Amino acid sequence: MTISDSPPVSAGIPRAMLGAALGMALVGMLPAVSKTIEGYPALGGQAVRYAAAAALLGLLVRRAGAPPVRLRARDLVLLAALAATGLAGFNLCVLAAVRDTSPATTGTVIGASPVVLAVAAPLLARRARPAPAVVAGAVAVAAGAALATGFGDATARGLAFSAGALAGEVCFSLLAVPLLPRLGPLRVSAYTAALAAPMLLAAGVAVDGTGVVRVPSAEELAGLLFLAVVITTVAFVLWYGAVARIGADRAGLFTGVLPVSAVATTVVCGLGTPGPAALAGSALVAAGVVAGVAVRPGRPEARAGVVTCRAAPIGTREDHDA
Repeated sequence: MTISDSPPVSAGIPRAMLGAALGMALVGMLPAVSKTIEGYPALGGQAVRYAAAAALLGLLVRRAGAPPVRLRARDLVLLAALAATGLAGFNLCVLAAVRDTSPATTGTVIGASPVVLAVAAPLLARRARPAPAVVAGAVAVAAGAALATGFGDATARGLAFSAGALAGEVCFSLLAVPLLPRLGPLRVSAYTAALAAPMLLAAGVAVDGTGVVRVPSAEELAGLLFLAVVITTVAFVLWYGAVARIGADRAGLFTGVLPVSAVATTVVCGLGTPGPAALAGSALVAAGVVAGVAVRPGRPEARAGVVTCRAAPIGTREDHDA
């Protein structure tokens, strides 16, 4: 596929939106699933999670049967930066933030990511201005996420680490945009997971010493496998496939699904009942997503951050249908 042969931006948009929503819904299950491994060393558990996901993603890349892609120096730099910020750095900042402030406050700060993506993605693309409807929708999504999550208490240190987690969340999408045309969602997910695992393991050794990993119990093993297979492998591929198709700014709107999914998972698992604020926040998130994705894809400002493929990237429909 050459640039001139690329499919129109509107092709596959509903599927990409569904993938973005589903990917964030799966990530929203993280708090409930994390309860099953709360006794396991935190950083070691994340290292095991990403190592297992990298192995699985590597098998999927091989199964896809696409020709090998030689990594360039720029690719390696971007992949390392993505793993360091969007995966390892994000986890480290969240763990540090919740020591000094409430999880609700941390979640509220991270919930601002749709606004940042709505503005930053078009500017970094250097070919479009932020779409007003997308920005407005992102603000509504962020407000709804804050309302659903709650605000909680905050300290200066906790807010600083929460801001670091927000930066990691944004980098998770923006740094992937230049990588997706050549590598595709599967390879980007595999490489970043493989790079993040040793980073987290090194941090775990510094914090927990030789106790960074241990043999998990049956419940912990189930939780770690769920994290690796569903919340990492499946969710990452769905998310990067959406970013490649509809752009980081519009895909970013669907991060608002995360707190809504967290609330729903909490109810399903019998861990709590949502209050009026959570329900109202969920409704506001839904309204913001609808308003943001309603931008017509043919308009220049709606195309910001959309990846134009020179070859069908691994993990797209073209590969599986071949």
